[in-house]
Amino acid sequence: MNLKMNWITLRVRDLEASLHFYHGILGLPIERQFESRGRQIVMLGPEGQPKIELIQGSDPALLPECGVSVGFETESLDGTIEELKSHGIPVARGPVSPNPHLRFFYVLDPDGFEVQIAEHS
Repeated sequence: MNLKMNWITLRVRDLEASLHFYHGILGLPIERQFESRGRQIVMLGPEGQPKIELIQGSDPALLPECGVSVGFETESLDGTIEELKSHGIPVARGPVSPNPHLRFFYVLDPDGFEVQIAEHS
C-alpha cells in the first residue's frame, strides 16, 4: 500500500475567524472554496502538500480537548512566536525542546484546537 496524506478536516464554528487565523495569520494559501450540502468548505495549503479542510458548521465533530493537533514547521521558532504575539495570539504551551534538534510550541486556533509550530535544526 502506498498512501500519502491528502488533508485534515476541521469542523469550525466561524469560518471567517478560522480563515483569518489559517490564511491571514499563518499564511496558508487558499486552494479552493466551495459549498457542499449547504456547508461552506475551504481547502488551505501550499500546492503539493497536505491541506487543512475547514468546514463551516455549528457542531464540531471533534472537541478541542480530544488530543488532536495540527502541526507546522517554521525556520525560526522565536521569530514565529513574536509574529503570532503581534497578532494577539499567545503561546498556549511551550516552547519545549525534547531533544537538541527539535523545539516546538502550541497556540490555539479560534475553535480551541491546538496548533503546533516546530523548528528542526
